[in-house]
Parts: sequence; C-alpha cells; structure tokens
Amino acid sequence: MSSRETILSRIRDAQTLAPPVPQQIPRDYRTGRTMPDDERIELLVDRLVDYKAHVHRCDPTTLAETLTRVLDDLGARRVGVPAGLDESWLGGFDGDVVVDSADVPAPQLSELDAVVTSSTVTCAETGTIFLDGSPDQGRRALTLVPDVHVCVVSVESIEVGVPESLSRLVPERPTTMISGPSATSDIELERVEGVHGPRNLHVVVVR
Repeated sequence: MSSRETILSRIRDAQTLAPPVPQQIPRDYRTGRTMPDDERIELLVDRLVDYKAHVHRCDPTTLAETLTRVLDDLGARRVGVPAGLDESWLGGFDGDVVVDSADVPAPQLSELDAVVTSSTVTCAETGTIFLDGSPDQGRRALTLVPDVHVCVVSVESIEVGVPESLSRLVPERPTTMISGPSATSDIELERVEGVHGPRNLHVVVVR
C-alpha cells in the first residue's frame, strides 16, 4: 500500500468512527454598514497607501486621460487588457494594447509592461479589491503575471466592510482578492515583493 493509500484509508476509518455532524454556522456579524462617499474613499485610500499601492483619483470624464498618464509615467508601451474592457479607456494611449485570450500561454504574459482591468467590488475597511473574472477583468493569470497592474475602482463599487463586499460577489465565480502589491517576507522578516503577483499596483478611483 502506498503512502497516499495509507493516509486516505486512515481518513476513511476516522470518519467511520466519528462521522461528521452538520453544524449551524452563526451569521450574526455586522452587515449593511454605510458611509458617505468621501469617507469611504478616504478610508480605502488610507489602506491602499499603507499597503504601498499607488492611488490616482479622477472622474468618468478624465478616466482615459488618467490611465494614459499613469501608463506613460510608468514607461509602459505594451499593455494587456481583458477582452471586455471598455476600449475608450485606453483611447488616448499610443502604445500597443494587447487583448488577452485563453489561448495565450501564461508565461507569455510576462512580456507585457502592464495590465489594465476593472474590478467587481472593493472593501474600504481592509483595502481589498475583488476581481471575479468578468469580461472587463479577465482571467486570473492576466493580473498575476505582469509586473504592473492598473486597476480601476468606481466609487459605486466601494463597500465599507467585508460582509458588505462579499454579499456582492457570486460564489461560483473565480474570485481574486488584492490587498496591495504582491509581497511576503522571508524567515528573517525581510519584505520580498513580486513573489505571488505584480510588484506594482496602481489603483484609479473613479468618483
């Protein structure tokens, strides 16, 4: 008998001796919290800056101009986008805009200077951005492989806390949660960036 079969056999034996009993999970946490737009935005910006993300603010009429400026400042000339992203967002960008597809091997995405996506919902309290694989957000690899992620967050999608944010997600969709640039620490607690995703996160908050 292999090690795998031994472990699985012991698990089956344990479940036979002590079968699992369904438990009622309490759902009495706070929900439905609200905050004025200005306060939600300031709370989110505070968290994002603390996580070492770069924050840019604009309104819908200046979104394209803001994205172009951010990409130009980064020196990005080859930018990836999901297939469902609004084309007008990068209408003023004079570099190469590459529309992603599932046919593109994930390692090839490292050739992009940056990626631009939208977002589903954002939690102000934790500074967490949620992506759910919608057409304007793309597959998970698109936002994990390139070194720079420029993410657009609308004020209408910003919720106060985690329960309010989760209530707007579809559980069956592939959810990616982003709290600042990718970072971890080694055994000596030295910060290392870019291990699990992009080292640079730029968040464009659209009021």
